[in-house]
Amino acid sequence: MNAIVGAAPLVRARNVHKSYEQLEVLKGIDLDVAPGEVVVVLGPSGSGKSTFLRCINHLESINQGSIEVDGEQIGYKLRKDRLQRLSNYSIALQRRKIGMVFQQFNLYPHMTALQNIMEAPVGIHGESRKEAAENARKLLKRVGLSEKADSYPRQLSGGQQQRVAIARALAIKPKLMLFDEPTSALDPELVGEVLATMRDLADQGLTMIVVTHEIGFAREAADRVVFMDDGKVVEHGKPEDVLGNPQHPRTRSFLSRFI
Repeated sequence: MNAIVGAAPLVRARNVHKSYEQLEVLKGIDLDVAPGEVVVVLGPSGSGKSTFLRCINHLESINQGSIEVDGEQIGYKLRKDRLQRLSNYSIALQRRKIGMVFQQFNLYPHMTALQNIMEAPVGIHGESRKEAAENARKLLKRVGLSEKADSYPRQLSGGQQQRVAIARALAIKPKLMLFDEPTSALDPELVGEVLATMRDLADQGLTMIVVTHEIGFAREAADRVVFMDDGKVVEHGKPEDVLGNPQHPRTRSFLSRFI
Protein backbone atom coordinates (compact mmCIF):
# COMPACT_ATOMS: atom_id res chain seq x y z
CA MET A 1 0.00 0.00 0.00
CA ASN A 2 0.97 3.66 -0.12
CA ALA A 3 0.83 4.84 3.50
CA ILE A 4 3.74 7.16 4.30
CA VAL A 5 5.56 5.52 7.20
CA GLY A 6 6.60 7.92 9.95
CA ALA A 7 4.64 10.88 8.60
CA ALA A 8 2.43 12.96 10.87
CA PRO A 9 -1.17 11.72 10.73
CA LEU A 10 -3.37 13.35 8.12
CA VAL A 11 -6.37 12.57 10.34
CA ARG A 12 -6.12 12.61 14.11
CA ALA A 13 -9.26 11.89 16.18
CA ARG A 14 -9.09 12.02 19.94
CA ASN A 15 -11.79 11.07 22.46
CA VAL A 16 -14.59 11.88 20.00
CA HIS A 17 -18.05 11.80 21.56
CA LYS A 18 -21.37 12.41 19.80
CA SER A 19 -24.85 12.28 21.29
CA TYR A 20 -28.34 12.97 20.02
CA GLU A 21 -30.16 14.09 23.17
CA GLN A 22 -30.03 10.99 25.41
CA LEU A 23 -28.63 8.66 22.74
CA GLU A 24 -24.82 8.42 22.88
CA VAL A 25 -23.64 7.33 19.43
CA LEU A 26 -19.87 7.81 19.69
CA LYS A 27 -18.23 6.99 23.01
CA GLY A 28 -14.64 8.17 22.80
CA ILE A 29 -13.18 7.40 19.36
CA ASP A 30 -9.40 7.58 18.91
CA LEU A 31 -8.00 7.11 15.42
CA ASP A 32 -4.98 8.23 13.39
CA VAL A 33 -4.82 7.92 9.61
CA ALA A 34 -1.48 8.42 7.88
CA PRO A 35 -1.09 10.18 4.51
CA GLY A 36 -1.71 7.68 1.73
CA GLU A 37 -3.34 5.16 4.06
CA VAL A 38 -6.57 3.34 3.24
CA VAL A 39 -8.61 2.58 6.36
CA VAL A 40 -11.76 0.47 6.10
CA VAL A 41 -14.26 0.81 8.95
CA LEU A 42 -16.46 -2.22 9.59
CA GLY A 43 -19.19 -2.86 12.11
CA PRO A 44 -22.87 -3.64 12.55
CA SER A 45 -25.61 -1.15 11.76
CA GLY A 46 -25.93 1.40 14.53
CA SER A 47 -22.32 1.09 15.66
CA GLY A 48 -21.56 4.75 14.83
CA LYS A 49 -19.48 4.24 11.66
CA SER A 50 -21.32 6.71 9.41
CA THR A 51 -21.76 9.22 12.22
CA PHE A 52 -18.01 9.22 12.84
CA LEU A 53 -17.34 9.70 9.13
CA ARG A 54 -19.73 12.67 9.02
CA CYS A 55 -18.02 14.19 12.05
CA ILE A 56 -14.70 14.21 10.22
CA ASN A 57 -15.93 16.86 7.77
CA HIS A 58 -18.29 18.44 10.30
CA LEU A 59 -21.53 17.38 8.67
CA GLU A 60 -22.20 16.37 12.27
CA SER A 61 -20.89 18.36 15.23
CA ILE A 62 -19.12 16.60 18.08
CA ASN A 63 -19.89 16.99 21.78
CA GLN A 64 -16.42 16.27 23.11
CA GLY A 65 -12.90 15.59 21.83
CA SER A 66 -11.22 16.79 18.68
CA ILE A 67 -10.76 15.87 15.03
CA GLU A 68 -7.83 17.28 13.06
CA VAL A 69 -7.30 16.97 9.31
CA ASP A 70 -3.93 18.05 7.93
CA GLY A 71 -3.03 19.64 11.27
CA GLU A 72 -6.19 21.76 11.49
CA GLN A 73 -8.99 21.14 13.98
CA ILE A 74 -12.22 20.67 12.04
CA GLY A 75 -15.21 22.79 12.98
CA TYR A 76 -13.78 24.36 16.12
CA LYS A 77 -11.01 26.50 17.50
CA LEU A 78 -9.66 26.12 21.02
CA ARG A 79 -9.98 29.41 22.90
CA LYS A 80 -9.19 29.66 26.60
CA ASP A 81 -9.45 25.88 27.02
CA ARG A 82 -12.91 25.81 25.44
CA LEU A 83 -14.00 24.70 21.99
CA GLN A 84 -15.61 27.48 19.99
CA ARG A 85 -17.43 26.65 16.78
CA LEU A 86 -16.04 28.21 13.63
CA SER A 87 -18.17 30.22 11.23
CA ASN A 88 -19.94 28.41 8.41
CA TYR A 89 -17.56 30.09 5.97
CA SER A 90 -14.48 28.84 7.85
CA ILE A 91 -15.91 25.32 8.00
CA ALA A 92 -16.62 25.42 4.26
CA LEU A 93 -12.98 26.36 3.67
CA GLN A 94 -11.86 23.39 5.77
CA ARG A 95 -14.07 21.04 3.76
CA ARG A 96 -12.18 21.97 0.60
CA LYS A 97 -9.52 19.42 1.55
CA ILE A 98 -12.06 16.63 2.18
CA GLY A 99 -14.04 14.83 -0.52
CA MET A 100 -17.02 12.66 0.40
CA VAL A 101 -19.02 10.00 -1.44
CA PHE A 102 -22.39 9.06 0.03
CA GLN A 103 -24.69 6.03 -0.17
CA GLN A 104 -27.00 7.97 -2.48
CA PHE A 105 -25.33 9.55 -5.49
CA ASN A 106 -26.82 13.04 -5.00
CA LEU A 107 -26.11 14.10 -8.58
CA TYR A 108 -27.96 17.11 -9.96
CA PRO A 109 -30.54 15.54 -12.32
CA HIS A 110 -30.67 18.57 -14.64
CA MET A 111 -26.89 18.55 -15.22
CA THR A 112 -24.77 16.25 -17.36
CA ALA A 113 -22.02 14.16 -15.82
CA LEU A 114 -19.47 16.77 -16.93
CA GLN A 115 -21.50 19.63 -15.46
CA ASN A 116 -21.96 17.81 -12.16
CA ILE A 117 -18.21 17.43 -11.80
CA MET A 118 -17.55 21.06 -12.79
CA GLU A 119 -20.08 22.55 -10.37
CA ALA A 120 -17.94 22.81 -7.21
CA PRO A 121 -14.67 23.86 -8.88
CA VAL A 122 -16.44 26.70 -10.73
CA GLY A 123 -19.10 27.70 -8.21
CA ILE A 124 -17.13 27.34 -4.98
CA HIS A 125 -13.43 27.34 -5.87
CA GLY A 126 -13.54 29.95 -8.63
CA GLU A 127 -11.92 27.90 -11.39
CA SER A 128 -12.50 29.01 -14.95
CA ARG A 129 -15.05 26.94 -16.84
CA LYS A 130 -12.37 25.92 -19.32
CA GLU A 131 -10.02 24.67 -16.62
CA ALA A 132 -12.83 22.92 -14.76
CA ALA A 133 -14.08 21.22 -17.94
CA GLU A 134 -10.59 19.96 -18.81
CA ASN A 135 -10.13 18.56 -15.31
CA ALA A 136 -13.63 17.04 -15.33
CA ARG A 137 -12.88 15.17 -18.55
CA LYS A 138 -9.66 13.83 -17.03
CA LEU A 139 -11.59 12.65 -13.99
CA LEU A 140 -14.24 10.95 -16.13
CA LYS A 141 -11.44 9.12 -17.89
CA ARG A 142 -9.94 8.22 -14.51
CA VAL A 143 -13.20 6.54 -13.45
CA GLY A 144 -13.71 4.91 -16.85
CA LEU A 145 -16.57 7.09 -18.10
CA SER A 146 -15.04 9.28 -20.79
CA GLU A 147 -17.90 8.50 -23.16
CA LYS A 148 -20.57 9.60 -20.64
CA ALA A 149 -19.58 13.27 -20.32
CA ASP A 150 -22.80 14.53 -21.90
CA SER A 151 -25.11 11.97 -20.29
CA TYR A 152 -27.63 12.96 -17.62
CA PRO A 153 -27.94 10.92 -14.40
CA ARG A 154 -31.18 9.29 -15.60
CA GLN A 155 -29.23 7.91 -18.57
CA LEU A 156 -26.63 6.24 -16.34
CA SER A 157 -26.72 3.02 -14.33
CA GLY A 158 -26.39 3.21 -10.56
CA GLY A 159 -22.77 2.14 -10.77
CA GLN A 160 -22.03 4.80 -13.38
CA GLN A 161 -23.77 7.46 -11.28
CA GLN A 162 -21.66 6.53 -8.26
CA ARG A 163 -18.47 6.71 -10.33
CA VAL A 164 -19.51 10.20 -11.48
CA ALA A 165 -20.07 11.06 -7.81
CA ILE A 166 -16.53 9.85 -7.04
CA ALA A 167 -15.17 12.00 -9.88
CA ARG A 168 -17.15 14.97 -8.53
CA ALA A 169 -15.60 14.50 -5.07
CA LEU A 170 -12.13 14.29 -6.62
CA ALA A 171 -12.69 17.53 -8.58
CA ILE A 172 -11.87 19.66 -5.52
CA LYS A 173 -8.47 17.94 -5.33
CA PRO A 174 -8.99 16.67 -1.76
CA LYS A 175 -6.26 15.44 0.54
CA LEU A 176 -8.73 13.01 2.12
CA MET A 177 -11.61 11.00 0.66
CA LEU A 178 -14.45 9.69 2.80
CA PHE A 179 -16.72 6.92 1.50
CA ASP A 180 -19.96 6.23 3.38
CA GLU A 181 -21.16 2.78 2.27
CA PRO A 182 -20.74 3.77 -1.41
CA THR A 183 -22.09 0.48 -2.78
CA SER A 184 -25.05 -0.10 -0.45
CA ALA A 185 -27.60 1.44 -2.84
CA LEU A 186 -26.36 -0.53 -5.87
CA ASP A 187 -27.63 -3.71 -7.42
CA PRO A 188 -25.13 -6.53 -6.73
CA GLU A 189 -23.92 -6.73 -10.35
CA LEU A 190 -22.94 -3.02 -10.26
CA VAL A 191 -20.94 -3.13 -7.04
CA GLY A 192 -17.77 -4.42 -8.69
CA GLU A 193 -17.25 -1.47 -11.02
CA VAL A 194 -17.41 1.02 -8.14
CA LEU A 195 -15.06 -1.03 -5.96
CA ALA A 196 -12.63 -1.32 -8.89
CA THR A 197 -12.58 2.48 -9.18
CA MET A 198 -11.92 2.78 -5.45
CA ARG A 199 -9.11 0.20 -5.65
CA ASP A 200 -7.49 2.29 -8.38
CA LEU A 201 -7.65 5.38 -6.15
CA ALA A 202 -6.08 3.41 -3.31
CA ASP A 203 -3.30 2.22 -5.62
CA GLN A 204 -2.63 5.85 -6.59
CA GLY A 205 -1.93 6.79 -2.97
CA LEU A 206 -5.09 8.72 -2.08
CA THR A 207 -5.81 8.81 1.66
CA MET A 208 -9.19 7.13 2.16
CA ILE A 209 -11.53 6.23 5.01
CA VAL A 210 -14.15 3.79 3.80
CA VAL A 211 -17.23 2.68 5.71
CA THR A 212 -18.43 -0.49 3.99
CA HIS A 213 -19.65 -4.05 4.42
CA GLU A 214 -17.54 -5.19 1.44
CA ILE A 215 -15.15 -7.58 3.19
CA GLY A 216 -13.36 -8.41 -0.06
CA PHE A 217 -12.50 -4.75 -0.61
CA ALA A 218 -11.23 -4.49 2.96
CA ARG A 219 -9.04 -7.55 2.45
CA GLU A 220 -7.61 -6.41 -0.88
CA ALA A 221 -7.34 -2.62 -0.64
CA ALA A 222 -7.06 -1.63 3.03
CA ASP A 223 -3.86 -0.87 4.88
CA ARG A 224 -5.82 -1.15 8.11
CA VAL A 225 -9.23 -2.39 9.20
CA VAL A 226 -11.07 -0.77 12.09
CA PHE A 227 -13.98 -2.59 13.71
CA MET A 228 -16.55 -0.48 15.57
CA ASP A 229 -19.31 -1.64 17.87
CA ASP A 230 -21.62 0.36 20.14
CA GLY A 231 -19.87 3.66 19.45
CA LYS A 232 -16.36 2.41 20.17
CA VAL A 233 -13.35 1.07 18.26
CA VAL A 234 -13.04 -2.45 19.64
CA GLU A 235 -10.33 -3.77 17.31
CA HIS A 236 -8.03 -2.52 14.57
CA GLY A 237 -5.03 -3.76 12.68
CA LYS A 238 -3.85 -5.15 9.38
CA PRO A 239 -6.57 -6.77 7.26
CA GLU A 240 -5.01 -10.21 7.55
CA ASP A 241 -5.07 -9.93 11.34
CA VAL A 242 -8.51 -8.41 11.93
CA LEU A 243 -10.24 -10.39 9.17
CA GLY A 244 -8.21 -13.57 9.41
CA ASN A 245 -7.72 -13.84 13.15
CA PRO A 246 -10.06 -11.44 14.99
CA GLN A 247 -9.41 -11.16 18.72
CA HIS A 248 -12.59 -9.52 19.99
CA PRO A 249 -15.76 -11.62 20.35
CA ARG A 250 -17.90 -8.93 18.66
CA THR A 251 -15.55 -8.87 15.66
CA ARG A 252 -15.64 -12.64 15.39
CA SER A 253 -19.44 -12.69 15.61
CA PHE A 254 -19.80 -9.99 12.95
CA LEU A 255 -17.36 -11.59 10.50
CA SER A 256 -18.90 -15.05 10.92
CA ARG A 257 -21.87 -13.82 8.87
CA PHE A 258 -19.62 -13.27 5.86
CA ILE A 259 -17.93 -16.67 5.85
